[in-house]
Amino acid sequence: MIGKNETMRIRRLFLFPFLFLWVAAAAIASNDKPGPASGPGPGKVFLYTAKKLGIPVMKASLHIGTNLSLQGRPLYEIRAEIASVNTGLFFRMNNRFTSTFEQENCSPVQYIKEVDQAGLFREKKHYHQILTFDSERNRVLVAKVGEKEKQEISVPPGTFDPLSMFGRCYLKEDLHPNQEIRMTIYDGLKLRQMVFQPQQKKIKSKILGEVEAVCLEATTTFASFEDREGVIRIWYTMDGKRTPILMELDLPVGSITFELDEIKEG
Repeated sequence: MIGKNETMRIRRLFLFPFLFLWVAAAAIASNDKPGPASGPGPGKVFLYTAKKLGIPVMKASLHIGTNLSLQGRPLYEIRAEIASVNTGLFFRMNNRFTSTFEQENCSPVQYIKEVDQAGLFREKKHYHQILTFDSERNRVLVAKVGEKEKQEISVPPGTFDPLSMFGRCYLKEDLHPNQEIRMTIYDGLKLRQMVFQPQQKKIKSKILGEVEAVCLEATTTFASFEDREGVIRIWYTMDGKRTPILMELDLPVGSITFELDEIKEG
């Protein structure tokens, strides 16, 4: 029989990856070598790992590309993938997310969610959702593949999906301490108002060693915890590359850290 503490531990194992994907954070590194000399930009693949009790439980990747266009407008594309490892029958996840957004201002065009997860203590989720953003009308059309019904949602001007939010911070935003970055995020589930307050300090990276970094920190609510508050922190290097090397989640039931593993070009 599984005890109460073990049940809570398994529940956390399920919830952490979902929360991570919502914010769409990433970690970057190189194979025991310094990163490329170029600054932030497309054409990179970021690989990272999340651990609990020293054991890897999630492997994830983030692909940033370009060379797309829509009616003459150049676009970026970000693809995020995350899969469970070493979780046995308790939990299985293989989720994919894709965002296309305008290069000029990172305004989202389309956000695709492919969710496939199940386990002993969580309901099975398997769906393919497409969010189409209309920035001129401040609307989002929400559709599920295989279902005829569609829903149109009104959103405030300047609303981002989670991955275009990351794209703005990584590709466009001039990150420095003592500033305040306000964003409205819509992920197909809930509209969230977030305020990021950067702070600066030296942190240790498994790949890069001790580096000077700036942290984007925000308090938000999590639907999986009955809208109780938690804290998100995303750490970027201050060496001009703006490398996101670490992400931390402080949640009502514990915390988890996603750490930089590797960076690939192309």
